[in-house]
Amino acid sequence: MKTLKIKQAHAAKIKKGYPLILKEAVLSKDDDITEGSLIGLTDEKGGFLGKGYYGVQNKGIGWVLTQNRDEPIDQRFFLSRLTKAFQERNELFGDSDTTAFRVFNGEGDGIGGLTIDYYDGYFLIQWYSKGIYAYKESVVTALDELSDYKAIYEKKRFSSAGQYVEDDDFVKGTRGEFPIIVKENGIHFAVYLNDGAMTGVFLDQRNVRKAIRDRYAEGKTVLNTFSYTGAFSVAAALGGAAKTTSVDVANRSLNRTIEQFSVNGLDHEAHDIKVMDVFNYFSYAVKKQLSYDLVILDPPSFARTKKRTFSAAKDYKNLLKETIAITKNEGVIVASTNSSAFGMKKFKGFIDAACKETGTSCTVLEEYSLPEDFKTVKSYQEGNYLKVVFLRIHHR
Repeated sequence: MKTLKIKQAHAAKIKKGYPLILKEAVLSKDDDITEGSLIGLTDEKGGFLGKGYYGVQNKGIGWVLTQNRDEPIDQRFFLSRLTKAFQERNELFGDSDTTAFRVFNGEGDGIGGLTIDYYDGYFLIQWYSKGIYAYKESVVTALDELSDYKAIYEKKRFSSAGQYVEDDDFVKGTRGEFPIIVKENGIHFAVYLNDGAMTGVFLDQRNVRKAIRDRYAEGKTVLNTFSYTGAFSVAAALGGAAKTTSVDVANRSLNRTIEQFSVNGLDHEAHDIKVMDVFNYFSYAVKKQLSYDLVILDPPSFARTKKRTFSAAKDYKNLLKETIAITKNEGVIVASTNSSAFGMKKFKGFIDAACKETGTSCTVLEEYSLPEDFKTVKSYQEGNYLKVVFLRIHHR
């Protein structure tokens, strides 16, 4: 086992359970540490802090796996962590209305840099560093023991830029015929595990989609911005929305959104699906004097098009101002961000500032963070990245 000596200021955080090993926390390390090396962490005086693995990703250089000096990091370690995670999702495994959810959420379940999602008999493993990928055999063997799955797929997200690595995503089992149709609270979604970085649905928004369908959509005109495959639009349509409009800049969003409507028995022609830059759509809507009862605003935390760069930390407030301008009086905005760069308090600060600067006021109706299958640990707040606030807008 290699040794990593941690600066005293950071050692205190690790002692309290902070699982990420930051580059700037390291005082010294053995020269021959490589991706996947098991490491022992000590404070400046040589005191034991924990054991983990070395794996460079955009967040840090590795993860603490145990603070128990006597616990070996071996096959049994991986099996025990996955077994516990599976047991905690027993209720979801038994829910016939929901067949897609997260079964292992990185550091929240005890192994940072790794997530595993379940899609109706298929597992999708996402690896966030070459370091954790070194333990692929241990993880797959644990899945073999825990489940009679149809197949395992994977996404490698450890290029130098932290992006998805193009590869054959199939690991083992019987290759799926895609799309496969999964359920989430009775809503159907067409999912692809073999086609690029994303599958067609973001599982962390499950409770938000249910709220939109069950309590906010009936009879309403709905605008879904940055709509991807239209999952929020489908939820709204199933909830009785008068009409939904889905806007996304990606060309493939059109066919994928039509597909999501179709697998739910909905007529996509009764709804609008627009392939255009959302930022341009706001200007278009103002020009055409369009306004909506319900607007879903869930931009990526960072996006770049030919003409502009969007960063949630810098630009969310102004985006919200543009959204307020096309929301009807007493209408609702679902303000959402998956940026881990700031917490809920700062996010609400953006909301307050946007209302103030547009001369409107807003009432917070509901708030959401990650659902229970996206388990987090209190000592690592960055892991609890999702912030969703339902706002009622009052134009003065």
